[in-house]
Amino acid sequence: MSETIAFKPESLEQVHKIIARYPEGRQKSALLPVLHLAQKEFGGWLDVPVMDYVAGLLSIKPIEVYEVATFYTMFNMKPVGKYVLEVCRTGPCMVRGSEKILDHIRTKLNIKDGQTTEDGMFTLKPAECLGACGYAPMMQLGKFFHENLTIEKVDEILELCREGQVDLG
Repeated sequence: MSETIAFKPESLEQVHKIIARYPEGRQKSALLPVLHLAQKEFGGWLDVPVMDYVAGLLSIKPIEVYEVATFYTMFNMKPVGKYVLEVCRTGPCMVRGSEKILDHIRTKLNIKDGQTTEDGMFTLKPAECLGACGYAPMMQLGKFFHENLTIEKVDEILELCREGQVDLG
């Protein structure tokens, strides 16, 4: 038996408000915010049936949703941990030590890039530029940036996550 995919009524109301922001026939413009809502509501990632559901709501072809969802790194195409550690690995962050930060996280959590810890708590997701070059190295966790990272700061953040004291926004 297949589970029906549908937004909760309050989320569906929000989807309709988002779609209403755009001119008639331009509902595809609502795709990014609707995908964010879908990812949040359906387990933190976008499964094919979820993307198909979004396509139906927006009256667009499923491939149009897949193209967008797979292009942007903010969308997860497979299940992720409660805390997704997005560590910038581009030039300025690399120069300031992001590879050491990534290596530390890999070792400490015993995972590789793109993997999730066995307890489902953390996913490591190296990222391309997150736009905080002046505060490198940096990591995005939920909606928040953690900047000027050190090994000690990373350990503190991981411990706060384990204690449930990190706000993801």
